[in-house]
Amino acid sequence: MTTLFATKSSREVIRLLEQAGYEAVFVGGAVRDFVLGKPATDIDIATSAKPEEVKALFPMTVDVGTAHGTVLVLMDGEPIEVTTYRTEGTYSDHRRPDEVEFVTSLREDLLRRDFTMNALAMTKDGELIDLFGGQRDMAHQLIRAVGYAADRFNEDALRMFRAVRFTSVLDFTIEEDTFEAIRSHAPQIQHISVERLKAEMDKLLKGVNPMKAFQVIQQTALASHLPLFPENIDKLNQMVPFETAIEGWACLMLAGDFSYLEVANAYKLSNVEKSFLAAVQQASMRRSSGLFTVDDYYRFDLEVLLLVEKWVVILVNATQTVSKDEITAAKQALPIQSVADIAITGKDLMAWTGLRGGKWTGEWMEKITWLVLHGHCENNPNNIKEWFVDEFKREE
Repeated sequence: MTTLFATKSSREVIRLLEQAGYEAVFVGGAVRDFVLGKPATDIDIATSAKPEEVKALFPMTVDVGTAHGTVLVLMDGEPIEVTTYRTEGTYSDHRRPDEVEFVTSLREDLLRRDFTMNALAMTKDGELIDLFGGQRDMAHQLIRAVGYAADRFNEDALRMFRAVRFTSVLDFTIEEDTFEAIRSHAPQIQHISVERLKAEMDKLLKGVNPMKAFQVIQQTALASHLPLFPENIDKLNQMVPFETAIEGWACLMLAGDFSYLEVANAYKLSNVEKSFLAAVQQASMRRSSGLFTVDDYYRFDLEVLLLVEKWVVILVNATQTVSKDEITAAKQALPIQSVADIAITGKDLMAWTGLRGGKWTGEWMEKITWLVLHGHCENNPNNIKEWFVDEFKREE
């Protein structure tokens, strides 16, 4: 077996560490994904060399976490994380170890990792090191904690949610003892920052089977301790999988009958994400009272329109429905997609009237936009000018 996932630079880092008399192996998600036949990212190296020894060996390094044993090595312009074998003390904040002890044993280092599938290591020559049955568990599509699950979750409560995320991303099942440990430790998820939960949820929502993850969240009682989660997840069954994470957030909002602000504030969504949820909420309200209008097609992005129509068709059992192709065609058929498509600007209005710009220009641009959108005036400067000049004089 060869380490096909490893770059030339990362193999060179290991070669130089070994040449200097240290052990060094690839670890973590890259090895797991390689074994699963998936594209591997985030290549990490673990080594018996201490941080100062790593820094002494390579001319270009960056301190990114030397207190916890991590040094960023820049090899041929590629940043590669190199972390010293370590064991960890207690986690009083359920997130970070209170103390870290550097060790020379790979086994001790792998023993502190979260799941058996993430406790694999591989040499630069492709020899797989599997001390805790990670390959076996992956063959059975099981997510199993390394050692005692309770210990792993007491160390970092986020590991519970990482297990849930993997049920969606890999479509794996959580092993029984690990599942029960999540159930008994579920309240500890409240110690985890919203930002860390949001990052895991984003990955979960983009997974191949988010519905499995939603079910685990409810079955383990994690739902009761998250910032916000819908009581009725059955509504989501026909909406999955999601094309994007934000689509998933929108569906969680609709399923829970939450406002966009409730979701955005609970999970600290970005302004872009918040705007999308606001649009979905507004579009769903519009759609609940009838088919989308020309104004709706103009106001909302295609992604919003399609998502809301899918939700309405599947879950509201609307008598009148519109296909994806029909919605796309209706959106594309609009004479304009935004005010930027109008053939004139506020400067033209000022030129035609001889007046200085102000609030009035925006108001007239809105009138012209509506006129063009509804087909009452062709979108060309002459037609618009003719209408505007007549109408402007009439209202003077």
